[in-house]
Amino acid sequence: MNSERRKLLMDEYKNRRPEMGVISFRCKATGESFLEISKDTRADFNSLTVKLESNWHPNKKLLKLWNEYGQEGFELSVIKVLKYEDPKENYTFKLEELREKCLQEDPGASKVWR
Repeated sequence: MNSERRKLLMDEYKNRRPEMGVISFRCKATGESFLEISKDTRADFNSLTVKLESNWHPNKKLLKLWNEYGQEGFELSVIKVLKYEDPKENYTFKLEELREKCLQEDPGASKVWR
């Protein structure tokens, strides 16, 4: 790959606008939901799924349900999307506020990371 092409790809990556929001892992059998903030929903779904499939996840309740029902036993979804302007700005606080709203709307839900 030539240096111009590499620089172009690096610039595109730095300026991309990933979807940010609150993601949910909902167990179909029990109805339990686990919510997490995400600065890149696609990447975070992949990361959390890999951790669960590898039997290495700090949330033991989520891991137990995953081991019992498998990936097909869960519905993965983006339940709220954060609209934002500058992809370089830190939106953690706004994402946490959004997750708290989601937790209030669904009293049976809990955070992925406890």
